[in-house]
Amino acid sequence: MRTLIAYMSTHGCTGKVVAELGQKIEGEVVIINLKENPNPELDSYTRVVIGGSIHAGLIQRKVKEFCQNNLETLLQKELGLFICCMYEGETAMQQLKDAFPEELHQAAKYEAVLGGEFDFDKMNFFEKLVVKKVAKIRESVSKIDHNAIDKFASKMDKVFNPFLFLV
Repeated sequence: MRTLIAYMSTHGCTGKVVAELGQKIEGEVVIINLKENPNPELDSYTRVVIGGSIHAGLIQRKVKEFCQNNLETLLQKELGLFICCMYEGETAMQQLKDAFPEELHQAAKYEAVLGGEFDFDKMNFFEKLVVKKVAKIRESVSKIDHNAIDKFASKMDKVFNPFLFLV
């Protein structure tokens, strides 16, 4: 089975998550950064996983555009959706919901919040200022959820066979 992971990463956290996820999903996995290739060809993939990071409550514009521009094709694929963010619980789930079109949520095989990072070395002055003020964090911190990445890969690899219920 051929899987495309299409993602966007602003400071590198989502890139780290995608690299780990790509090693854990079975079959051939192709990883495409939407910043470098905003319109990858989807025809040769059975599965498509889409992810991005949340900044000021929003996913990157190129992820949104990719979803909108390919909506009909994506609905025909086995689909996984994820975000990277520093929030947990209801706030994180709301950000996940807001990140993708409702049609994709309804069609997704699995969705997850895979943690996040604040990497002060990769932030500009304004970003650091906002993080310090809003999140009250003064230094780099990583909350990448490796267990959630394992679970995401496992759920995407599970095959649904309706005939198993007929036995």
